[in-house]
Amino acid sequence: MGGMSRTGRGRGRERAEIAVVRVLEKRLGALPVVAQFGRRLRIAEIIDELCPVRPVAWITHGEVIEALVANRLTAPAPLVRVQEWAAAMAVEEAYGIEPHLLNDDRIARALDAVAPQLEAITGSVGAAAVSEFGVDVARLHWDMTSISLYGAYPEADEDYPAPRWGHPKDRRPDLKQIQAGLAVSGDGGIPVFHHGYDGGAAEVAQVTGAMTALKKIAGPRTFLLVGDSKLISYTNTAAMNAQGAGFVAPLAASRIPAGLFAGLPAGAGAAVDYVAARDAGKPAAARGTYRVAEDDEGMDIRGPRKSDPAVHLRRILVYSPANAAGAAKARALKLGKAAAELDKLVRTAGTRFHPDAEAVAARVQAITTQRRVQAYLRTVITLNPAGRPVLSWHFDQDAIDADARADGWYALLTNLDPGQADAEQVFRRYKGQHVVERRYGEFKGPLAVAPLFLKTNRRITALITVICLALLIFCLIERQVRQALARHGEMMTGLPGYRRTPARPTGRTIFQALADLRLIPAHDGNPATIPKPAGVQARLLDLLGTDISRPRWLTK
Repeated sequence: MGGMSRTGRGRGRERAEIAVVRVLEKRLGALPVVAQFGRRLRIAEIIDELCPVRPVAWITHGEVIEALVANRLTAPAPLVRVQEWAAAMAVEEAYGIEPHLLNDDRIARALDAVAPQLEAITGSVGAAAVSEFGVDVARLHWDMTSISLYGAYPEADEDYPAPRWGHPKDRRPDLKQIQAGLAVSGDGGIPVFHHGYDGGAAEVAQVTGAMTALKKIAGPRTFLLVGDSKLISYTNTAAMNAQGAGFVAPLAASRIPAGLFAGLPAGAGAAVDYVAARDAGKPAAARGTYRVAEDDEGMDIRGPRKSDPAVHLRRILVYSPANAAGAAKARALKLGKAAAELDKLVRTAGTRFHPDAEAVAARVQAITTQRRVQAYLRTVITLNPAGRPVLSWHFDQDAIDADARADGWYALLTNLDPGQADAEQVFRRYKGQHVVERRYGEFKGPLAVAPLFLKTNRRITALITVICLALLIFCLIERQVRQALARHGEMMTGLPGYRRTPARPTGRTIFQALADLRLIPAHDGNPATIPKPAGVQARLLDLLGTDISRPRWLTK
């Protein structure tokens, strides 16, 4: 009857066998929320309708792209080893995709397949965001950014945006770039439209095509397009007038008529009761203020041919004391640097460094250009009795004072009728333009769009759409949480980095809060389980209407 137990109690008992079962956990994070929002946007469904696969395929192109969107949102890193990410995350439970199916070859084939249909995919998903989530597209903000690329791409596919040398926003002139345009709603900053462009494409030339695509997304609704100064061209303004699209954009400083601002009386314009988002938490005395005035003359934008009818636009003048202080500080800084360099040149004129008048004049020109002081600098170069050059210089105080009178002013152009929006209302509609810059910050921040490398520009273009779809979900999640918290001033406690301090949730803090959710996979006949979330996680899931009591959120 057997040997002795480990405790020594009684011979003849069988030795106790203890079976140890090790249950591994998977990261769950925000996958349930991402899956839910992706389903509501019909991402996989839209892609599979446009890009069908053979019936024998294990997974569809739509499923691959949806998984890539989830990858961008939960593990933004270079697009390698996606199947390892899927194995560590609860991708199989959330999406029904076995991790090994997300190998590099399958991802490449999905990107190749969706590339010819990107315009239709973007338009359909954007329209789904408008209808499913009630996004108001009455005001849309447009801008473009650059994405740097590793690689030479000598044989780019002509059907897709081509990598080119350009003026990269990330200051990597050593890399080629491709560009992306983004249209963001004034309602929650939702990126309802995006498009890829050649790396060297002029921003001013892309507005008309974007406007046409946005009109399709907006449907019968009228919308206002808000952009930067590159929106203002004869072609763009004439096209928007012809199609009945309203717009507001700033006039580039180089196109401001001479003396327009300097001729305004002190204190011109009416004060606007507007507080910028960055000033919301500051004392009233520390907040930025604004004044606006209607320029009765307006401005004519003329075409390249004499026969082109001029486009007449309203011109709204805006004054900001904060901008004025910044301009004065910047001018004092550049004048100070120029003065120091000119004083040094006075000492070195006639030496081996600047031996003759031509060398001195060349150095003066270099200083003038680098420090941008040509409007103020007055110089005289003479020869002393020994024939050596002598430099004298001064800044024209009248020119400085004239510029100072224009400090803080800028101009907005619009085709809105005064009955649609007075000067103050035009200003208010423009001030939402910062939302598109914020979204580009998230595009290259939380979603980690670092310099890219893919084998073809066809796949690069498709990947930009994947990233923009991820940004869309990122922003919709933020918007829904804030809307649900509207009664509480859009504030909540417990967010990462804030602890008990009330704060407005952002997409970044929401994803950070949900990041450590875990799932215990099914084992030994037991179903998959999720440890019950508590605190801020439970609160966010409730605000998002996400039920994680079941491990599968997608029904086939």
